[in-house]
Amino acid sequence: MAQPLGGRGGLTAAAQLLDDGGRAAEQDDFFRSRAFYDAEAVTHTLLVEAEGTRLAIPVLVREIPGTARRDAVSPYGYPGGVVSPDPAGAAALALADVDWAPTGLVSVFVRDRVGAPPCFRGATERSTVQISDPELPRKSRMSDRQQIRRNERAGYAIASIPGPQASAEQAGELHRVYVETMLRAGAEQRYLFGASYFEGLLSSPRTWLFSVRGPDGDVAAAAIAADSDGIVHYYLSGTADAHRDASPSKNLIVAVIEFAESRGAPMNLGGGVEPGDGLEAFKRGFANRELPFHTHEIVCEDGAYEELSAGREQGAFFPAYRAPSG
Repeated sequence: MAQPLGGRGGLTAAAQLLDDGGRAAEQDDFFRSRAFYDAEAVTHTLLVEAEGTRLAIPVLVREIPGTARRDAVSPYGYPGGVVSPDPAGAAALALADVDWAPTGLVSVFVRDRVGAPPCFRGATERSTVQISDPELPRKSRMSDRQQIRRNERAGYAIASIPGPQASAEQAGELHRVYVETMLRAGAEQRYLFGASYFEGLLSSPRTWLFSVRGPDGDVAAAAIAADSDGIVHYYLSGTADAHRDASPSKNLIVAVIEFAESRGAPMNLGGGVEPGDGLEAFKRGFANRELPFHTHEIVCEDGAYEELSAGREQGAFFPAYRAPSG
């Protein structure tokens, strides 16, 4: 899957790494906002300039364990990059057109935007995300509608608040149900974000905190809705263990869909852990279209990448030398 540099004779662009905390790639949209970058601990901007087009990509630069070398990865979600002056300009540039050597990195993994041109030509379609589009008829399963009505009759109620108005206690309630959900799913440690991470995200004016309170007033489910690139993203959610059987997340999803519709925007429910898994099937029940999620796998230094990846299977995981063992 990794795309090497190829022949250097045709290079038309140069890359550089700016130690600026991502400021050169900052915009108002949530996935390129200061609040998001700070929560994700973005360290640098990967800058590519060619023929009047400037592409700035936020990245986290990391030490490669056991070596003196470094690589980089986009923050979580759908950040892509900032393209100027023409937002479609960078998509015409192939990875092999760029001289990546000045960055000093071995590799870079880039997560692209959703619903926008990819950062580079030849992007990898890694998965699809499920979309509820207000311009198409609303979709839902009868069983889900029945469960939602049962919950409403039982006293489950929706509440929402702009992210910056959420208290530390309210952010903590979201954190609690999120962690309970991740632990049930057996998620990797890197997905068990701390409470401060949620507080940081909710400081963005492009976020809202949605919750479902149970009949006794406790939080049964909660989620962050985030506005980015003209889409309301259902971003980081969880259901409390004590309310799992009632599936209050169904009430929550419909509430965020209705919120997005009120803004004339589609809602992105995301995808599954793996394409076609049960989580994706659940989200399909509320979606009426889907969009591709693209990534870019950039090998900046061929020799170092091959050396570090020796003996590793060159599968879907990138970079191969960081693939989980077993």
